[in-house]
Amino acid sequence: MPAQIDHLSFLQPSDENIKLWRYMDFTKFVSLISSNALFFNRSDLFEDPFEGSSPRMNPLLRQTHLENHMSEDNAQRSAQAYGDIISSNRKWTYINCWHANNHESAAMWKLYSKTNESIAIETTYVDLKNALQDDVYLGLVKYIDYNREVIPERTLFDPFMHKRKSFEHEKEVRAVLQRPPISGGEIHLHRENKNSGVNIDVGINQLIKKIYVAPGSPNWFFELTKEISDKYDVQANVKKSNLMDEPVF
Repeated sequence: MPAQIDHLSFLQPSDENIKLWRYMDFTKFVSLISSNALFFNRSDLFEDPFEGSSPRMNPLLRQTHLENHMSEDNAQRSAQAYGDIISSNRKWTYINCWHANNHESAAMWKLYSKTNESIAIETTYVDLKNALQDDVYLGLVKYIDYNREVIPERTLFDPFMHKRKSFEHEKEVRAVLQRPPISGGEIHLHRENKNSGVNIDVGINQLIKKIYVAPGSPNWFFELTKEISDKYDVQANVKKSNLMDEPVF
C-alpha cells in the first residue's frame, strides 16, 4: 500500500511527477541500499529547535478559543496541556525529508554533503509515495512567519508540516510517521523514547531513479559508487554531477 496523501494536514503538489532529491554522505547511501530502508529521524533530534513547535500566536489564540467554553483558569490549563501534548509528541514523530526541484541544487550539495565524496539520489513524488507503506503520510511543507502567522490545530501532524520562512529554500517534501506508545488502550506521550529514529522498508529500485556523485568528486569515488550499487543490485544509473563541468565561451 502507498503512503497516505488524503489528509487535511498534508498539502499535495499539483503534479505528482515532480522530481525529488535526497543529498547524503556515502555511508548513508550504503546504509540505504544495503538495508532497503529509509531512515526516519526523530523530530526532536533535528537541528532546528522550532521543529514541531507552534508559532507565537498559537498559544494565545488557543486559550482565547477555550475561554468561550470554560472559565479563564480552566482555559489556561487546557491550553497549556495541549501545548505539552504537542511538545511530547515530538519524541514519537519520525520524519524523512526530500528536496523538490526539477534540477540539481548547488545549495543542497553544500548544505547536506560535508565532502565531495557524497551522493544525491533522484526520484519523483509519485515514486516515493508508492515506495512507502500506508502508515506513512506524505506532503509538502508550508513556510510561514512564526512571529505573525498561526498554524491550524486540526491534527497533531500540523506542527510538523510547517517551518519558518528562513527555510523556504529547502522546498521540502516530508514523509511523516507517528508511533506513540500505547498500553491499556491509552497513549503515553511522556514516556522516554530510546530510539533516535526508525527504518521503514522501501523498494529501492522502485524508489531510486538516478544516482549522482558530488560535484568535483574524484573518479575513483564515481567507480566505487557504481561498484557498490551493482553489488546491491541497484538498477539506477550512476552519474557525475555536471555542476562542475567546464564552461564554454
